[in-house]
Amino acid sequence: MEPNADKPKTPSVKKPNVDPSKAPVAKPNANEDLKSLPLEEVKKKLGFSPDGLSEAEAAKRLTQYGSNEIEEKKTNPFLKFFSYFWGPIPWMIEIAVILSGVVGHWPDFAIILLLLFANAVVGFWEENKAANAIAALKAQLAIKARVKRDGKWSTPAARELVPGDLIRLRSGDIVPADARLLDGDPVEVDQSALTGESLPVEKKSGEAVFSGSIVRQGEIGALVYVTGSGTYFGKTAQLVQEAHTVSHFQKAVLKIGNDLIILAAVMVAAIIGVAIFRGDPILTTLQFALVLTVAAIPVAMPTVLSVTMAVGARLLAKKKAIVSRLVAIEELAGVDILCADKTGTLTQNKLTLGDPFSVNNVPAEQLVLNAALASRGDNNDTIDLAVLDGLKNKDALKGYQVVHFQPFDAVHKRTESTVKAQDGKQFKVTKGAPQVILALAANADQVKELVMKAIDAFAARGFRSLGVARAEGDGNWQFLGVLPLFDPPREDAKATIATAVQMGVKIKMVTGDQLAIAKETAKKLGMGTNILDAASLGDSKRQETDETAESVEKADGFAQVFPEHKFHIVDVLQKRGHMVGMTGDGVNDAPALKKADCGIAVSGATDAARAAASIVLMSPGLSVIIDAVKESRKIFQRMNSYAIYRIAETLRVLLFMTAAILIFNFYPLTAVMIVMLALLNDGAILSIAYDNVHYKDQPEAWNMHMVMGIASVLGIVGPVAAFGLFFLGRTIFHLDHNHLQPLMYLMLSVAGHMTIFLTRTRGPFWSIPPARILWIAVLGTQIIATLIAVYGFLMPPLGWKWAGFVWGYALVWALLSDRVKLLAYRFFDPVKKPKPKTETKAEKDIDKDRPHKLG
Repeated sequence: MEPNADKPKTPSVKKPNVDPSKAPVAKPNANEDLKSLPLEEVKKKLGFSPDGLSEAEAAKRLTQYGSNEIEEKKTNPFLKFFSYFWGPIPWMIEIAVILSGVVGHWPDFAIILLLLFANAVVGFWEENKAANAIAALKAQLAIKARVKRDGKWSTPAARELVPGDLIRLRSGDIVPADARLLDGDPVEVDQSALTGESLPVEKKSGEAVFSGSIVRQGEIGALVYVTGSGTYFGKTAQLVQEAHTVSHFQKAVLKIGNDLIILAAVMVAAIIGVAIFRGDPILTTLQFALVLTVAAIPVAMPTVLSVTMAVGARLLAKKKAIVSRLVAIEELAGVDILCADKTGTLTQNKLTLGDPFSVNNVPAEQLVLNAALASRGDNNDTIDLAVLDGLKNKDALKGYQVVHFQPFDAVHKRTESTVKAQDGKQFKVTKGAPQVILALAANADQVKELVMKAIDAFAARGFRSLGVARAEGDGNWQFLGVLPLFDPPREDAKATIATAVQMGVKIKMVTGDQLAIAKETAKKLGMGTNILDAASLGDSKRQETDETAESVEKADGFAQVFPEHKFHIVDVLQKRGHMVGMTGDGVNDAPALKKADCGIAVSGATDAARAAASIVLMSPGLSVIIDAVKESRKIFQRMNSYAIYRIAETLRVLLFMTAAILIFNFYPLTAVMIVMLALLNDGAILSIAYDNVHYKDQPEAWNMHMVMGIASVLGIVGPVAAFGLFFLGRTIFHLDHNHLQPLMYLMLSVAGHMTIFLTRTRGPFWSIPPARILWIAVLGTQIIATLIAVYGFLMPPLGWKWAGFVWGYALVWALLSDRVKLLAYRFFDPVKKPKPKTETKAEKDIDKDRPHKLG
């Protein structure tokens, strides 16, 4: 199934607080209800076998029932294309076309009609390409299912499930289809996405579980009875549309767009009023006013946004970071604190078994054997695998039969097996957190002091401890000993943490291990040893004191962390004004991943964690995250450049045109010239999504004061340059009206495109070489604009001499404008000299100085 098809957060309508088992679902047979019939009857009707379906039968049923996915409502491509002709902006262009025809300006009619179709074609093509790119990325996040077929377990994509399949559900799984639970211990299932129930519900053998719900605790087999749109979730999903999240950048630029439209409306109204007063032809004036308004509106803005985001998502995918929400790109660029899991992110997550500590002279081999009996290899749990690898005799388990196995969960913090030996006697073994195992053991008082000393000694060397106990028959638990597990730091972790600090991102270690282990690991990674014991923190309902909140902010990491602590840590840091990234992999990490500004599901995360996260990592380690941060900051820079350019160019055209008409009673451009200007402009600016940029060594945040300031300065310098040329052409060179218009057209076109190169850098325009696609696009459109002006396509011919003069004049003003831009940056966004402070304090000061999240 596609991830969006079965994410619990997809439905956005109010959900009824009812049991889904009482709601109607699709049935393979209209006279039968497979969710309420006795389980044995369901097994017969679906052809259940303990070995699962055969591959041949599964293929046959896949053809019969269809894929186990909810079909997305797809818009007809033709209807999608024609939608680009419907809306306020297309309406204005269409009215301008009609007015051109009414007054008989057929060249205007043709070229404006061309603009209308060009905008539709470019918008449709680029948006379609962006949608395809995102669909391809989301396909990589499609959840897998553990299915037994032909007697073997495999993990195909969940979309391949069919009724009758035997599946295995574990803690952290999103239930991939509606299924009936088979024999096993009860499991806790979170159905909040379907029913609105806030607490998990217990489901027992024989009961139904529903697609889209999350297994919070336990492990059990299940029999699929309905798939795809026939599931309870499928019926719900068909009634709702996925909510669209708007980023801070989109909000900012849309607000800018609205302000520019208002400004255009005011200026156009002034032009119309003056034209009527002067007695100009009303239809011609209206046509010109409409075209000028269209040129002032950032028509290409939605396309540029979607293309930039989609290109960015593809670049992040190459870094093995899959974006599940596009707005996460902007959020990741602004992250200044990253709370990173120790295991698997800072360490290799390859546990090795050290020399065991046993009590009461229990042989080390017996201690490891008992721990191995409380492990399950096919779960691929790193602790279980390390214990099993620690067996010196690999055949030692053959004489034992595991009658019942209870997997690890975050509540009980241990595994347990009921085992039958060769002599028929039964006993129980358990392994888990030493404190938890000691609490069970009847001999805890006798061994506790020695055990705690051993645990502390292991912790001081960076070893995790695993307690092991055994109970004969129905007797009491007896503590046997402690297994030390070592998880070495990743080879690249130390260098990556140093890089992150240089980039202004503070890495805070988050681990469930003991304080001593966390400090030892932090020391090896060179990240500071100010580690807080999370036991001193409250939960999300507790308001921390300023002193505690400050200690959380200053901490280098947190030890003995429970999932609820993660949520609370994020909450405290956000209230202190930070943009927080949080990594996680388990089902209980989901709330913290949602709460964080950028939730990151690490490699191997559960389906629930991946569904809650904004970014999903496909390879382990911290370096992937830092690479993604670098890439997101580059994307942010491209969007920032576009915002400044778009505002400056709109101001340039509006101010010059309005002033020329009102002051000099001169229309410097015809309607066709404005249309061609807008057409070539929008065609080139799309390439900014691929531009070369340098990311900043500090978190990004929208500084609209700076954006508006720089854009306004450039937007005012532009008309000054244009009026300078107008003065030269009219007063010094005595050009007539027919030559002044193509002269000003070429000036606005060339100078406008040169502005692209000015806005893309904070330093001199040559400080960062532009991407080949950008300068080719700009050069190409300006060659076209020059040829149009020189040879007089739909305008009087200008000639090569005057075209060369315009290019030289525009280039001189571009160099002057670049100097003005540098001065404007000093005023609107001065670079602060670093002061000699401690690292944490410096980060706090930077965070206070820079503007934070918009709105």
